Amino acid sequence: MAVIVRAGAAPLWWAGLVAAGAGAFVPGLTGRRIGLLAGAALFIVTAAVVLLARGRRYGELARGASRAGRGDFLQDRAVTVRGWRRAHRWWLLGAFVVAVASSFALPGAGGLVLAGAGAGLWAKAVRIGQRERHEDVLYWVRTDWSGHGSPVAKRVKAHRTTGPEAGDAAPGGARRRRR
Repeated sequence: MAVIVRAGAAPLWWAGLVAAGAGAFVPGLTGRRIGLLAGAALFIVTAAVVLLARGRRYGELARGASRAGRGDFLQDRAVTVRGWRRAHRWWLLGAFVVAVASSFALPGAGGLVLAGAGAGLWAKAVRIGQRERHEDVLYWVRTDWSGHGSPVAKRVKAHRTTGPEAGDAAPGGARRRRR
């Protein structure tokens, strides 16, 4: 489950940093200093909002999680990340273009909002990983329930659990290091 959350973190982070960097060279309507200071404040607010969004739903599904059965289809980490990024590539491109275009009004702020969303998703995945380590399980979402969307979407009825050594993802959605 944390893999789905973490899949959008890197593209949003890097697209946001590139957009903010490009926006820093545009004087804009408000000036660079005001734009970047406003962007820094928006970065913090966006990261906090993304981190805290749907926290209750994540907790409910984690508390009601059941052991994965033989009929549950659980994907590898790489397949999940690739599927999520392919399904959202046009949204990511559109967000990048809007962030760069917003630099003509408030330089760098749009890019820092995108980067804040990426940082918030990463922090949410870390928080999920802490819960997974504490409970000594990995949380999964059946692929027929999640599709390419959110791990807490309406059609997700419950989470599944496996042991912490199952699959190719570590707690928190990171790649598992092979020894």
